[in-house]
Amino acid sequence: MRLKVLASLLLLFLLTDQFPACQSAAQTTSNAQKFSLPNRTFRFSYHFTVKDIPPAAKRVRVWIPVPQTDRHQTVRILAVKSPVKTHMTQETEYGNRMMYAEIENPAAQDSAADKVEFTVEYKITRREYSRGDYAQLRRADQQPGIVPASMNRFIAPDNLIPTDGKIKEIAVAVTGSQSGTVAKAKAAYDYLFTNMRYDKTGSGWGRGDAVWACDAKRGNCTDFHSPFIGMLRADGIPARFDIGFPLPEKKDKGDIPGYHCWAEFYARKSGWIPVDISEAWKAKEKQDYFFGSVDANRVQFSTGRDVTLSPKQDGPALNYFVYPYVEVDGKPYEKLDKQFSFEEVRPSE
Repeated sequence: MRLKVLASLLLLFLLTDQFPACQSAAQTTSNAQKFSLPNRTFRFSYHFTVKDIPPAAKRVRVWIPVPQTDRHQTVRILAVKSPVKTHMTQETEYGNRMMYAEIENPAAQDSAADKVEFTVEYKITRREYSRGDYAQLRRADQQPGIVPASMNRFIAPDNLIPTDGKIKEIAVAVTGSQSGTVAKAKAAYDYLFTNMRYDKTGSGWGRGDAVWACDAKRGNCTDFHSPFIGMLRADGIPARFDIGFPLPEKKDKGDIPGYHCWAEFYARKSGWIPVDISEAWKAKEKQDYFFGSVDANRVQFSTGRDVTLSPKQDGPALNYFVYPYVEVDGKPYEKLDKQFSFEEVRPSE
């Protein structure tokens, strides 16, 4: 009898000791779950006009970035409006896709035409991209190892993202005492979150000049993420630049005034890991979330800096590729009117 009583007490103790723990585990959410937003399905309109084309122009070349379907987004082209036939091409360095159009002697085709218009309509579903929070990523981390040859481009400098000089000095000071890829990346992320501010006043911002950003300690998303990429590459950690357009979180339609960009770094155990330091700065309660996750309030159009198009442009490599690029008679042409908009739809529509 006494053994039965002891057994009952032991069972009661185990149940009362374990049940709260189970309940706590069920109620505990990671940073990614806390700020997770549902997938977003929307129509996206990419419209622009090449205006004031000189009457003597012989050739107008147009490249339009095209988003791709991957694990984080599903893209379908609904319609293309163009004055001439377009061709889908892909550059080899980053794999970015684009539409290419060429207009020969535009004035000869229409003597009153000093402009041409293009529109691409999409249906896109964007999904949250999360690798987990810092604690989860850190547990899976290893010491940086040999970078595969396929990653060499992502440890090399870009024109505005050096890996030596001041960027290397900051990397040594900020990440040098950290062990492991994820810890180094988090140190760089926290440094820029703390020392920079989102500020688009004056001039100099928006080019993604890593040295300028570190000196000015301000800028937009390109200015936050360029020094992050440079600091990691200076440590031999692959990092890359992603760019597209933001979707307002609390709107279901409207115009989009400009681009948004973020970054990824590569850890051998976890693969590519996203960060969005500028969005974290603007919503500081999401500082932890945006290390390891990016929400569905965006669409990605391309990857990389110093982009060579397909077919190759006559002008220099593009700093980044999210807006249409136009050349008139072999020279970059910037007289463009651009309009981007979105409208939320049900996935079945």
